Amino acid sequence: MAVIHPSSFGRRSLALIVVLMVAFLSIPANATEETGGLQAGAAKVDITPAPDSLPPQSHGVLDPLYARAIVVDNGHGRAALVTVDAGAIPTALWKRLSERAANELGIAPDHFMLTATHTHSAPFVRNDGYEAQIFEAVRAAVKRLQPARMAFGTGKSWINVNRNIVDPKTHRWWEGPNYDGASDKTVGVMRFEALSGDPIGVYYNYAVHPVITGNLDMVSADIPGAASNYLEASLGGDAVAVWSSGASGDQNPIFFNQTYDLREIRIRDYAARGEDISNSMPPGGEGLDRGNPRVQLLLDQQKQVNSALGLMLAEEVLHVMRDNLQRPQQQVAIGGAIKSVSCPGRKRLDQGRAGYAGSYEDADPVPLKLSMLKIGDVVIGGVDAEIFTLIAQRFKRESPYANTMMVTLTGGMAPSGYIPNDAAYGQYTFEVLSSRLKPGCAEDSIVNGLLDLEQEIAGK
Repeated sequence: MAVIHPSSFGRRSLALIVVLMVAFLSIPANATEETGGLQAGAAKVDITPAPDSLPPQSHGVLDPLYARAIVVDNGHGRAALVTVDAGAIPTALWKRLSERAANELGIAPDHFMLTATHTHSAPFVRNDGYEAQIFEAVRAAVKRLQPARMAFGTGKSWINVNRNIVDPKTHRWWEGPNYDGASDKTVGVMRFEALSGDPIGVYYNYAVHPVITGNLDMVSADIPGAASNYLEASLGGDAVAVWSSGASGDQNPIFFNQTYDLREIRIRDYAARGEDISNSMPPGGEGLDRGNPRVQLLLDQQKQVNSALGLMLAEEVLHVMRDNLQRPQQQVAIGGAIKSVSCPGRKRLDQGRAGYAGSYEDADPVPLKLSMLKIGDVVIGGVDAEIFTLIAQRFKRESPYANTMMVTLTGGMAPSGYIPNDAAYGQYTFEVLSSRLKPGCAEDSIVNGLLDLEQEIAGK
């Protein structure tokens, strides 16, 4: 075989080889992904109910509710990260908004991630036109699109705790701070900034139940609102801080003492009237004697705790943005996908909040919707339900992408109730007892389904 010495090549041939080698090395690992220059815009719209739209038992507004949105574009496609201060997003609402976003804003439904903060202090049913307000937040974010770069990082916050514990007195499962229980302290952070360095928005992810202000019976965005308001004040300008709900099905705020004390007061007050609620719990602050000075003190302390926990979480987000972000990206690919899975269902035949085995009969299969959004080297897996933390931790562990988040209560609301991990079904907690899913299906279906969506996006 003849050997050609480099000296036999002309300068043009060598230059061509260099160009081809550089081009080859520049091809992304997934050559099918279309990358382009990132643009980002963010906006928020006040969606606080008007006074005449408040629930009958409401004691007013503690802090406003918002719809917040970050929209990204790379010249080939758009995606929207939208979070609403609401208990849940009905599936029909997600469908209408995603179709409208596709028709009017060029955002495909599988690129439209609509999430609820899951605050327990917002009306769960609304007919006051707030759907149009949510869409306006997305539209405003599109109008503010500008050349941008993004960066991802993670931190730790200790404001959550596993909420299922064996009561030391009854030796049965009950709700309380389980410091040894499974709990993910990770805070996922995506920062979007203009090329000038000015902040556009931040999308952050954490797993904690927003239930601090639930007994107040006042409209409130709870911990997500307190954290986002603090972040937006810190970032300044028109920057928007968009919360996303992590896997908080079994995660409560670590400081929740006032709620436990109020629960005991209610149990005693109801018992004095001849009603036993020790293994059930009326919603909100129903039945509280607000003329009791002790009750009023505890309710006032709840407001303080809510602000404190929001501040603590926000400060960690700011810390990540300052010190823990990876190298910024300006050229990004954007991809999305959605799929449905189904698991065997069950119907509970008895009652009781926790501590005792439930009785069930077979019911219709339960559909679950999984979604996936990939922006640059960050993937966000979505589930339209409340899931236990170990399911999310398993997904993040098995994902081939280092920068992985899981967002829950997104893309609608599954008729499943809570979704425990498989091993938790042996514990008689209120989440397990109320779940409409039989054991042995949901954990694998969610994790494997999300991993499939990652592969689907990679192959597009």
